[in-house]
Amino acid sequence: HVQNALICITRGLQPLARVVAQAQFAQAPERFTSAPTGAIQTVLAKAQLSISDVDIFEVNEAFAVVAMLVAQQAGIPQEKLNVNGGAVALGHPIGMTGARLILTVAYELQAREARYAVCSPCIGGGEATAVLLERVS
Repeated sequence: HVQNALICITRGLQPLARVVAQAQFAQAPERFTSAPTGAIQTVLAKAQLSISDVDIFEVNEAFAVVAMLVAQQAGIPQEKLNVNGGAVALGHPIGMTGARLILTVAYELQAREARYAVCSPCIGGGEATAVLLERVS
């Protein structure tokens, strides 16, 4: 991390966001579409935050129903969910889902001058991850 920070400094780059917390969650494989709910709840609990504290949620749409189901289960307001259209609109690049999620919210945090964002993809086998980011510049 120090080497990456030095590279950024020498090139005059400023970070857009920092990782506050991360979490994983797993449940029965056939329930994979709702796994991000557990990951989001876990990452927010780690950071002692609630859904209302978060400005943007980017829930990857491996299937369109995932974001809708997770929003309903977790209580995420529609106006905070996939504010640029999500994977259905932006794409789901092979091998780069996490990078797409994090970059999308990092730039959106800057544009909105917002503080927190959560990214969460569901993963095959009933698993999901979540990352909580905070805008830094």
